[in-house]
Amino acid sequence: MDARVGLGYDLHRLVKGRPLYLGGVEIPYAKGLLGHSDGDVLVHAVIDALLGAAGENDIGTLFPDTDARTAGVRSLALLDEVMAVLKKRRLRVRHVDVVVVAERPKIGPHAAAIKAVLGPRLGLRPDRLGIKAKTNEGTGTIGRGGAIACLAVVCLTPAGGRREKKSPRKAS
Repeated sequence: MDARVGLGYDLHRLVKGRPLYLGGVEIPYAKGLLGHSDGDVLVHAVIDALLGAAGENDIGTLFPDTDARTAGVRSLALLDEVMAVLKKRRLRVRHVDVVVVAERPKIGPHAAAIKAVLGPRLGLRPDRLGIKAKTNEGTGTIGRGGAIACLAVVCLTPAGGRREKKSPRKAS
């Protein structure tokens, strides 16, 4: 199986006066992520990981912050465009694992909602989408509550390739 792995990373500052979107889910919080689009670091990291695994350019090249078309756009729309590229290239997402680094708000309570939004867009069952949260233990800009970062790893395979074999069951 021709597996391809990609790594993505993003970080945005938290500012007052913007909604906070993570993984396509609006999370109640006093601040939101500053960015040309909605600033959704989770979706941005996943997009970069997908593009990297596909051997494509990064998110900033594909969707530059100088493009008026993407100003204020929801990052899920950008993810949909990337998924269309993967489909055209006949690549299938097999697994996505993300780590959100934020001192606050707490991300864990929102993990199921994030999976419910991202899973179908990525064509993944919930057990193939990992959402984890970490803090920065009070250090740096993230630790002081001034930013949120996200790392993502993805695995792609050719679409229509071999299916995973199920484990044989033992005879009773």
